[in-house]
Amino acid sequence: MPNLRALDCAMRPGAMQASSLSAIRRIYGAAATASKAEWLNGAALALALTGALAGAPLAAQQRQTDDDLRALIPDSALGDPEGWAKTQAAKKQAVKPAASAARAASAAAPLGDLSVLIPDSPMDEIAGLDLPWPEPGKEEATIPIPPALAAQEDGEMLAAAMERVPPPGATRTAARNPVAEGTKTQERETIMASGRARLVWPADPAAMPEREAFERRFRDLSALQGLGPHDADALAQLVVRGSSDRKLLEKLFKVYGYYDGEVTQSLIGPEPGADGNSAPPSGVRFDMDPGARYHIGVVTTGRLDETGKDFDKLRAALAIKTGDPLDQDTITARTSDLAKLLGEAGYPFAKVPAASLTIDHASDEGDVDVAVQPGGQYRYGAITSALPRVMSPNHLGDIARFKPGQVWNQKDVEDLRRAVLATGLVAGVNVTPRETTPPKDGQPGVVALDVAMSKAPVRTVAGEVGYDTGQGARVGASWENRNLFPPEGSLKLRGVVGTNEQLAGATFRRANFLGRDRQLTVDLYATNTTLTSYAARKVAFATSYERLTNLLFQKPWTWSMGLEVEASEEREGVPSGVTTGRILYITTALPLRAGIDSTDNLLDPTKGHRASLRISPEQSWARETQSRYARIQADASFYRSLDKVVLATRVRLGTMPGTDIDYVAPSRRFYAGGGASIRGFGYNLVGPRNALGEPKGGRSLYEFSIEARVNTRFFGGALQLVPFLDAGGVEAGTVPKFNDWRYGAGLGIRYRTGFGPIRIDVGTPLNPRAGDSRIGVYVALGQAF
Repeated sequence: MPNLRALDCAMRPGAMQASSLSAIRRIYGAAATASKAEWLNGAALALALTGALAGAPLAAQQRQTDDDLRALIPDSALGDPEGWAKTQAAKKQAVKPAASAARAASAAAPLGDLSVLIPDSPMDEIAGLDLPWPEPGKEEATIPIPPALAAQEDGEMLAAAMERVPPPGATRTAARNPVAEGTKTQERETIMASGRARLVWPADPAAMPEREAFERRFRDLSALQGLGPHDADALAQLVVRGSSDRKLLEKLFKVYGYYDGEVTQSLIGPEPGADGNSAPPSGVRFDMDPGARYHIGVVTTGRLDETGKDFDKLRAALAIKTGDPLDQDTITARTSDLAKLLGEAGYPFAKVPAASLTIDHASDEGDVDVAVQPGGQYRYGAITSALPRVMSPNHLGDIARFKPGQVWNQKDVEDLRRAVLATGLVAGVNVTPRETTPPKDGQPGVVALDVAMSKAPVRTVAGEVGYDTGQGARVGASWENRNLFPPEGSLKLRGVVGTNEQLAGATFRRANFLGRDRQLTVDLYATNTTLTSYAARKVAFATSYERLTNLLFQKPWTWSMGLEVEASEEREGVPSGVTTGRILYITTALPLRAGIDSTDNLLDPTKGHRASLRISPEQSWARETQSRYARIQADASFYRSLDKVVLATRVRLGTMPGTDIDYVAPSRRFYAGGGASIRGFGYNLVGPRNALGEPKGGRSLYEFSIEARVNTRFFGGALQLVPFLDAGGVEAGTVPKFNDWRYGAGLGIRYRTGFGPIRIDVGTPLNPRAGDSRIGVYVALGQAF
């Protein structure tokens, strides 16, 4: 025990007194008679107090401790500090009659031997601790894992039965994967993300019937899915991404209505490596416990009852009721259906917010609230145009599929917006309803439609450069103003210069003329064409009125009617090099066409069929003879999808009754061969030939084609391989005898783009005639048929 009088002197103002130092010396001397442990305790206390007193402001210490410290100093310690210290040591020895062997050895050691205080000295045995101490010099110690807890090679672990603690107030309990001791859990396991993630499900398939859909969604959203198998930071990424995926799995449980679902995350491994050392963890295991599936409780629909007679139909569109499984996807889809039906039933201002759920864990139910605000029913009023010079309100009314006074239908309004965009005259369209008469006494109100548009460039300058083995090289250019004669009246000037063709022409078109998707076309052109099959110089006038189909609005039915008048000087082809004189033909025609189309795509059909019939009554003056005849042609094609292959077939038949072939201009006769006919043969080179071996054309035609469009994985699935076989012929008679078949076969490539497939076909004739090329190459946009 230190001399407290000496400490009292040290607290007085001034420097450390000599008496204080001598008192401290007496303390050390008195402690020599005590045990080493007692000596160490006293010395440490004296040093601590001395250092603290020397470093603190003396005046402050005096004020704080004078009275209290004096009260703590016993009189016996002031008179004889050495004797007082020995007396205290003897008392402690009497209280502790026996010490441990280690403590006695320490007390008997000489004062100068401090080996027991060296940190790396051997430690005494501790009862009950049977783990070996780390060996000196090793950075870490390996603690063996009991075999029962080690991961198996297949990733399964022996699991003990675990009871899930129910939430407060719940009375149900469930055992999680209960198994008997020493047996393996019968589980269903799904390996994902290249082995990085393993979803382990209870053995009972009824635990979650939606498991496959659940896993597909997890695969699309998983963070582990993007982790490569050899990433340098795989361990850290496994932990971070695994935790993210665990939260994702818990959210997905709620999406499917499993609000008590639990996911336990653990690392897969470590597994022994080839050198016997443990490899890093290879993945994350998720033990899945869906729990009970919740069901829908009370369903409320806000103010939907204000729709009156429409309520039953609208409520049926929501299609969720008490007792149904609580599936958030279904609730979202049905809410969207209700909003869509409100728009189609005449409620342009209806508001259908996302459904809100109130979950009751005690009853395994969730109440659904869809706070619908119908906003009243309306009928169509007037249409206004923000750009009347580009597109007048009257023209917008012609385009629209509805009339004023009809009940509002959002589908018709969207159709109008798309139709205005399809004109190409505007870059953007926004159709907004505006109330002009509110609903009253149960009668619908009236809304005007304000059509806001932004202009698009209406002038186009285009050019083309191409080469075809049958038609030679060509360079073309055109200029067009698509609204030179509003509304939608366009003028196009075009010209072509080539080795086998020269052309100059002007075309006027009026779109949406006298009705939606109807077009009037007037074309005037002059051309000079020199082909292997014929040569013709002509001036022509043609006009047509037709119902169009296009990529935005593919029509099931189309039709056209027209008038053609042309004067031409023509002759049959001259492959022999002998030039015959040209004959003047004056021809008039009234072409008619009707077509049906049930395919799923205009440029790249995969299912359905198409059929069309062309009938063109014609009259010609040639060789001082007037002749009447008709050109009749029927086309049909069929498409069927078989897994990764689309099987396509085509049939074409034609006949030309009424006159001898010599009174029909060569450019209007039937020919076959080329990229859209019998591939492998040259353009228009299949058919009868004259005495000089020149293609003569014919009055009957028959063609058949079949091809398999095989989808591949190349270029993200955009590439198709297309083997094909074509066959057909042309005969001089009006009724074909089918005795002059020509066959062509080959392989094509299709590269599918957003605007249609780019086609490259390479074909060869299987039964060529003299002069036929051995290879034909065809490049175009869209399928061959």
